[in-house]
Amino acid sequence: MNRPDPARPPARTARDGEVPGVGPSPAGTRPTRQRLSPDERRRQIFACAQRLFSERRYEDVSTTDIAAAAGVARGLVNHYFGNKRGLYLEVVRLNSTVPALAVATLPAGTLQERIDASVTWFLDTLQANGGTWLALGSGGMGRDADVERILVKAEDDSVERLMEAMGLDRGGAGQDQARALLRVYAQLARSGAREWLLRKSLGRGQVHALLAGTLMVVVREAVPAVGV
Repeated sequence: MNRPDPARPPARTARDGEVPGVGPSPAGTRPTRQRLSPDERRRQIFACAQRLFSERRYEDVSTTDIAAAAGVARGLVNHYFGNKRGLYLEVVRLNSTVPALAVATLPAGTLQERIDASVTWFLDTLQANGGTWLALGSGGMGRDADVERILVKAEDDSVERLMEAMGLDRGGAGQDQARALLRVYAQLARSGAREWLLRKSLGRGQVHALLAGTLMVVVREAVPAVGV
């Protein structure tokens, strides 16, 4: 019978509420374990899932893969998101929605300054999460009704945010036409982003100039023409 080595500390088991760290560990050391709050753990799982969905097709990612990447038990993925589909839909929703904070933090300057700041925010966000955005845009779940509903609502919300950012949310005649013009502009913004991130045919500065210049024309010329 082997006796315990007094020079070697006893093996440590994970405490309740701790999960293994997801970063690489130095050679010969144990993975670090982190005590996370429920919100932090949920964000950790989400971030790992978002990365995996950006790297692989939807059908090539399993909840086991997500759990392994996050260093948690697979049951925690189901606990926080229901299943892989629920987690994917949450990734789609958060990566397609313009948060209210994006408008709240715009400078109270000239129209040109607000347009430049809006376009900069959009391109910064894509630069940070471009892989996920492109992967979601490729239709990972095909023509899924829930995905379509999320994308339609996200576009409507984004248009409302843009109306607010450009000072067009004053009510009155022509509001629906103004929203339609901004939906057309949103299509241009997505196409420009794909040329930059996917095709590499345009640089960021060129896309910024295109989107900022076009938005100025929309706000100053096209929107007044419909009576806003």
